[in-house]
Amino acid sequence: MAYTIRAATVDDVAAVAAVWHSGWHDGHAAYAPVELTAVRTLEAFEPRVVARLSRTTVATGDGEVAGFVTVAGDEVEQVFVAAGHRGGGVAASLLAEAERQVFAAGHAEAWLVVADGNGRARRFYERQGWRDGGPLDFAAEAGDSTITVACRRYVKRF
Repeated sequence: MAYTIRAATVDDVAAVAAVWHSGWHDGHAAYAPVELTAVRTLEAFEPRVVARLSRTTVATGDGEVAGFVTVAGDEVEQVFVAAGHRGGGVAASLLAEAERQVFAAGHAEAWLVVADGNGRARRFYERQGWRDGGPLDFAAEAGDSTITVACRRYVKRF
């Protein structure tokens, strides 16, 4: 299937939230504290999408959002692909676009955070030329508080 990579619009908010919610639970629920998993409801993702909309890129195929990536400065903040679109190169295309954005903004290195136990994501990033930069205690937003999650910081130099 051919995918189109483009800037997200307000019309994409609900679809991006659904992809993020589902993908987050697929990739993180087994490794995140139960207190964090409990607050990661579908309704909790929409305002998070809205807050990041101007720096979100989506991949679309067959008239739907297949995945998305957000970039904040030199950080590739979120990369998620809908389950039905995994394995078709969507994640690699989105990650390449994120890398392009980071480089175009004048950064010589990009970084991202991966849950310590998320082997699937870690193997994917390593195949894309990223390297494990070491442990990182990530402060995850959880409503009015934060919860620390054991993660790895991955980096890629350009």
